[in-house]
Amino acid sequence: MSGTLILVRHGQSEWNLKNLFTGWRDPGLTEKGHEEARNAGRLLREKGFKPDIAFTSVLSRAQVTCDHILKELGQEDLETIRNEALNERDYGDLAGLNKDDAREKWGEEQVHIWRRSYDTPPPGGESLKDTGARVWPYYINEILPRVLRGQTVLVAAHGNSLRSLVMVLDNLSGEEIVKKEIATGVPAIYRLNADATVASSEILKG
Repeated sequence: MSGTLILVRHGQSEWNLKNLFTGWRDPGLTEKGHEEARNAGRLLREKGFKPDIAFTSVLSRAQVTCDHILKELGQEDLETIRNEALNERDYGDLAGLNKDDAREKWGEEQVHIWRRSYDTPPPGGESLKDTGARVWPYYINEILPRVLRGQTVLVAAHGNSLRSLVMVLDNLSGEEIVKKEIATGVPAIYRLNADATVASSEILKG
């Protein structure tokens, strides 16, 4: 077995609460979101995890989540790399719209296709397949080599950027991954073999 990959979706954001499409917009966390992030750090501390490095996106909700986790771990000064490759899926023309309003404008079926198909993007935005096309090269080139050297790597990111990783790590199809929910503030632990395959995985809850 090689190293450990820790994936955490940011805590609840203000726009999650308001049922808005967020994408690359940059709302902050709700009080619940701050607490979810702190709880993720506590869960990791209780299990004895100590990351060697952290990665996050350029969006504040993921960065603040990462900060909360590292504070709970007593690792506030840990090297943290920010890159837009880990940003949430870009929802294009849907960004900032209430999901119910979007259904009224384009129809429930069309909005469902944009949200839950693997390769159909909304107007001006990205599909999950498009998101994976930027997340995976970054993972392969920047994150995976550290895990294969035996490090423990924390990635605090977003529902769809993490789906792009989980899809391959869990060997899921495009149809399967769009149905998979990535809960806010819940760490997923992947222990990798030396050949980058998954030796074991678990979800930390509590």
